[in-house]
Amino acid sequence: MTAPLKDWLDADGSLLRLRLARPKANIVDAEMIAALHGALLAHGGNPALRGALLDHEGPHFSFGASVAEHLPAQCAQMLAGLHALILAMVDFPVPIIVVVRGQCLGGGLEVALAGSWIFAAPDAQFGQPEMKLGVFAPAASVLLPYRVSQAFAEDLLYSGRSIAAAEAERKGLVQAVADDPEATGLSWFHDHLQDKSAASLSCATAAARGALRRDVRVRLAEVERLYLDQLMATRDANEGLVAFLAKRKPQWEHR
Repeated sequence: MTAPLKDWLDADGSLLRLRLARPKANIVDAEMIAALHGALLAHGGNPALRGALLDHEGPHFSFGASVAEHLPAQCAQMLAGLHALILAMVDFPVPIIVVVRGQCLGGGLEVALAGSWIFAAPDAQFGQPEMKLGVFAPAASVLLPYRVSQAFAEDLLYSGRSIAAAEAERKGLVQAVADDPEATGLSWFHDHLQDKSAASLSCATAAARGALRRDVRVRLAEVERLYLDQLMATRDANEGLVAFLAKRKPQWEHR
């Protein structure tokens, strides 16, 4: 199987490029999580870096996390890995631009939310469908209210519905919608970040993200315990996951 991620330096070494490379689904599974986290750790100490751009191969950013890895035997390990990646993105010393085409769902959207800005194609769709499986989205529960209103965050988290790029832009989830979001994201970097002092930009990022970093670290630990200790002890959470893998409709018993 091919490597799940491609990473390289661009713009004379000032821009870290990260590309999800398991189309068409680009599932955020343990291997993808480890590759992304490893790349961030490997490049985070680069003193010349002024930004990162995360995009994807294929028509879709990501269909989400691996449902099989949500089952009880792997759930704790999966959440620990994903949340460590989210913290590494939130703590990254320079801004991360995220480029989205097609579906950006579940764990894929959680990864996108940990960046600084999302540039989307008109065909992009954003959603947290976890509730349809009888579970909830821990990282998105923490990150979404920083992007949109609390009420709209709850709409997406409880309903599990997806929204189109235009609505995502109106609500503040997306920075801009463009026919070529990669080119738009690259232009934004070249116009607004590349000529800055890397040292000053790192300090500015730490200043602007200080409250976010503290809150995400504390709240992720809280929601992770809620997910593992309470949610996964319910019959319906397990039923929803099993039903999805069996390609059948879940039978809720509300317990």
